[in-house]
Amino acid sequence: MQAHPPGTPSSPPSEPQRHEMLAVGLNLLDQGLTVFDVDLRLVAWNQAFLRLLDFPDELAYVGAPFDSFIRYNARRGEYGPGDVEHQVGERVAAARTFSAHYTERERPGGQIIAVRGEPLPHRGFITLYTDITAQRRYERLAREQNAELEQRVQERTRELQATTAALRRSEERLSLITDRVPALIGYFDRHQIYRYANQGYADWFGRSKDNIVGHPIREVIGERIYREILPSIERAIGGQQATYQYAMENREGRSVHARSMLVPEFDGNGDVLGCFVLSVNISEIKRAQAALVQAQKMEAVGQLTGGLAHDFNNLLTVVIGNLAALKERHSQDDVATFLDPALKAAHRGAELIRRLLTFSRQQPLEPRPVDVVELVEDTVTLLTRSLPETIRISTHAALPLLFARTDAHQLENALLNLAFNARDAMPRGGQLHIELAPLTVSADMQVECDVAPGSYVQLSVSDNGAGMDANTAARAFEPFFTTKRFGSGSGLGLSMVYGFAKQSCGSARIQSEPGSGTTVRLLLPRCEAAAASPHYGTGAAAPAANRRPLVLLVEDDDAVRTVVRNQLTDLGYPVLEAQDSAEAQSMLHSVPDIGILVSDIVIPGDMNGREVGRMTRERYPHIRVVLISGYADDTGSSGGAPEPALFVLKKPFTKAMLQAALDTEMR
Repeated sequence: MQAHPPGTPSSPPSEPQRHEMLAVGLNLLDQGLTVFDVDLRLVAWNQAFLRLLDFPDELAYVGAPFDSFIRYNARRGEYGPGDVEHQVGERVAAARTFSAHYTERERPGGQIIAVRGEPLPHRGFITLYTDITAQRRYERLAREQNAELEQRVQERTRELQATTAALRRSEERLSLITDRVPALIGYFDRHQIYRYANQGYADWFGRSKDNIVGHPIREVIGERIYREILPSIERAIGGQQATYQYAMENREGRSVHARSMLVPEFDGNGDVLGCFVLSVNISEIKRAQAALVQAQKMEAVGQLTGGLAHDFNNLLTVVIGNLAALKERHSQDDVATFLDPALKAAHRGAELIRRLLTFSRQQPLEPRPVDVVELVEDTVTLLTRSLPETIRISTHAALPLLFARTDAHQLENALLNLAFNARDAMPRGGQLHIELAPLTVSADMQVECDVAPGSYVQLSVSDNGAGMDANTAARAFEPFFTTKRFGSGSGLGLSMVYGFAKQSCGSARIQSEPGSGTTVRLLLPRCEAAAASPHYGTGAAAPAANRRPLVLLVEDDDAVRTVVRNQLTDLGYPVLEAQDSAEAQSMLHSVPDIGILVSDIVIPGDMNGREVGRMTRERYPHIRVVLISGYADDTGSSGGAPEPALFVLKKPFTKAMLQAALDTEMR
């Protein structure tokens, strides 16, 4: 043998030494190790193998069979329940394949052992046993933490999605609410650019919301309104709240009004970011205020004219009565030449007073169902012969039958008045159009239409004449107001129409513009057609001329009482006189021969003439009642149960008219 260099062992370690060195080295490993030969006999192992798998030391020796280890495990339940030999046979058969394998086995105590086997060149195999309990625990912990993190992420994502959806729903709901509230809401920045507008704000200016947001204020609201409200905008951008009102024409050409408030928005430094716009449509309020002012004015004028008319009727009753009496006594001499013009003038005065009473709604009406379509057709026939050929007349009725509860004679007069006013507005000719249509007035329309909600017939008279400006139209219904030259009109035509419409529980309205003509619209309460009225009292005979009943005349005005007394005595009636209600009641109680009560409506005492008449009918049914008045209303009803109407003779009246009234009441 070749000699070894100096300083080196003289000979290699012996076989036992090598085995000892190998055993020591293998025992230093943390992993367990076994080597089995082709006969599945143990060749090598280390202490980690015995420790990890909890085998006793005596089980491991060179040449120990593989199945002894498997059987040991099976008997202590390492492989679970089952036949021990069957479990051993399965595993021995698998080992004899000498194929590479890897498995992880969890021992009953929870320890996890990774078993990795690799075949050897000479049909054996080496197996490594690794305790991966901590590793798998860490991995499981990591998986659990990852799963928990993922769950939290998913939960947070769902929360964010739910929050986003809720926010979107809230924005949609808020948008829906702001679009439905009866207010105009907008927002513009300090550069006067709109950043928000609700639906009401967009509709107000006739735009879409998208056509407002991002556009300048000047462009959206128009130059005129912008100049008008610019000081308020500048004040709001300067940090102060601002309030203003403005009017404009909407898409339908109607004048609308709004009241707006600008509320500035500030950032954290106190600088203005922009302004909120809060506006309210006050068009109805403005119209209601205008209607109230007009109604109060017309009511005041009506009360004034009514009072004047009553006093003038008393005066004219005296004048006409005495002039008529003079004419009867001097019909054949020269005095009659002077009396006729005086009587004609007095009767013209009486007609003027009648017009004033119509305006003040104190002219007695006879309301009944009237076929307005037929009345218009008949009136147009008259107008065709009366108006110049240069004026074309056209009519249109939405329905073939339209009935209104009104006074037919007064309606015809109103229609003629409107037609003649239209004629005067078209001196060179033009178009006169009369239109009829049903109209249902809702609560929202009652201010504009000036009537209570309900069903009405609307009669419109239109011309294409000169038209009127707003100021003139606002005064057109005032008595004695006229745009005609002096002497061409009394100024009572339209006031009579107005008074008649209001007294009929309707209204009259004017729409006019200079150069565009005028339309007057009457609203009259709609009703059903009336059945034929029965005739009452056809069997009663008129009293004989030589049997005139005793008349009790009640009138506080001495001059009027004298005239009426003379008229009654000329007609053959004996007369008793009373100045007030107390005296009249006393005479009615003490004089049983009284057959007729003739009383003014306005008399001194605790009862007026109408109340005296009702009392007379109740207590003395044989006494006939005729009332006289300068401004009687249409029914005089004060509520309660229905009662027979009291006959009212309007002042001034002639002896013949008085006789006709008495004859009518005596039938």
